[in-house]
Amino acid sequence: QVQLVESGGGLVQAGGSLRLSCAASGRTFSNYAVGWFRQAPGKEREFVAAITWSGGSTSYADSVKGRFTISRDNAKNTVYLQLNSLKPEDTAVYYCATDRVRFRLGLVTNDYHNWGQGTQVTVSS
Repeated sequence: QVQLVESGGGLVQAGGSLRLSCAASGRTFSNYAVGWFRQAPGKEREFVAAITWSGGSTSYADSVKGRFTISRDNAKNTVYLQLNSLKPEDTAVYYCATDRVRFRLGLVTNDYHNWGQGTQVTVSS
């Protein structure tokens, strides 16, 4: 079982930046993609970005393309999400999770498990 812990959230003004981290403990997430998701109040959890084990493939939601960047450092068992040009509509709790299937790049919530506890990102206008 792998445990994931998110960090790096906070309050930022529109146009600002944050870097979120997703650190794994217990088993590593070797050979598994890691995804970032977010959930705003009253809304369903939605896909934000994902990255394969090798880092060779990534995918982004249309709403964050060109503003967010996902990366990983497997030596540190950590995945990052760089958030730039933040907008008030990016306000949400951000979660990371591992794909259920090795060597796949899942793109929907049900593809993932081992959810972390989340980190709050609040963007003021």
